[in-house]
Amino acid sequence: MIITNVIMIDAHRELRGSLVIENGLIKEVLPEQFPLGEHVIDGKGYALLPAFVDLHTHLREPGFPEKEDMESGMRAALKGGFVHLTAMANTKPVTDSKEKVIRNLEKAKQLSLCDLTQVAAVTEAFQNTENALVDFQSLRSVTTMFSNDGKNLDSMEAMKKALEYSKELDFTVSCHCEPEAEYTRKYLELNSRIGGNLHICHVSEKETVDLIRTAKRQGIKVTCEVTPHHLFAHSIPYKVHPPFAREEDVAALIEGIKDGTIDHLATDHAPHTAKDKLEGMPGLSNIEYAFSMYHTVFQENDLSVSKLVELLSENPAKKLGLPMGSFEKGSEANLVLVDLHKITEINPDELISRGKNTPFAGRRVLGQVKMTMKRGELYYDHR
Repeated sequence: MIITNVIMIDAHRELRGSLVIENGLIKEVLPEQFPLGEHVIDGKGYALLPAFVDLHTHLREPGFPEKEDMESGMRAALKGGFVHLTAMANTKPVTDSKEKVIRNLEKAKQLSLCDLTQVAAVTEAFQNTENALVDFQSLRSVTTMFSNDGKNLDSMEAMKKALEYSKELDFTVSCHCEPEAEYTRKYLELNSRIGGNLHICHVSEKETVDLIRTAKRQGIKVTCEVTPHHLFAHSIPYKVHPPFAREEDVAALIEGIKDGTIDHLATDHAPHTAKDKLEGMPGLSNIEYAFSMYHTVFQENDLSVSKLVELLSENPAKKLGLPMGSFEKGSEANLVLVDLHKITEINPDELISRGKNTPFAGRRVLGQVKMTMKRGELYYDHR
């Protein structure tokens, strides 16, 4: 298969021409056009990017089918250009055992939509005690990501042991921090003596960015992510965790992206029912328009599409050990075709996700996903 008449952009290059796919892998990237035919897709001059990898998604399965299930969440993700999802463990029951992780992995395989990394909890049922740590050794064979996202891990002894295990067994501890700067500081100080694989979720405050920047300069091992909504808006009362911050915080996030402090873009897609939101549940549904929000912000702040691909495709793929995220020969042909210039309005009624919860209805965004491909096969086509 050949995709022709495209501008191919990854973190390292931009080239107008064609991409050749063979057996689900990238065979060649060529600076030439091909005549249309049975196995040639016309990219219509759009941009072709490596497909996106989400390090932070809530698929709500098992336990909350009224909010989302794996199929609806994955179909929404494919519409948004994502082919690999990292599903958080705050399910019902909490995903805290090898058997529970395997159940979701097997369902994802049966659905054959997005690929899945299923996060396991750090402690059984999200308990705040070192005595409730999960069986990391057993779980490590089925996941590389552990998190109690949605809640802090207050027990520093439990966090200490989790970080020690992360170093020994080579997995990531992904941390919800609230109050954000306070818990980020605690976890960084702890990891300065351990050297584990610490990751800070959904960074939203200037102080947190400063703490992480300083920690990296000091050689403390840490990565972090930022969501589309914390870049796109500030100072609004809509309930998310962490809350929408101040304008100066958004400016600090942008600076953190520019100077390399921020490693990843991650959606924190958190679908809810209308009833949930009326009752004060935090979160918003955003995976279908996350790329457009990021691209809007990046264009407004003179950040390149290559930088966006680095943080939304290449870096998270590397963290998860996936053979994708660039146009390197032999990489999986996981691709997204986007119109970088299309302006659309966010419309909750058009969302595939069961969660229609967003404060951004009617907001105009730049860029639209036209096609999503996984291992050389079309999974979403809106050309």
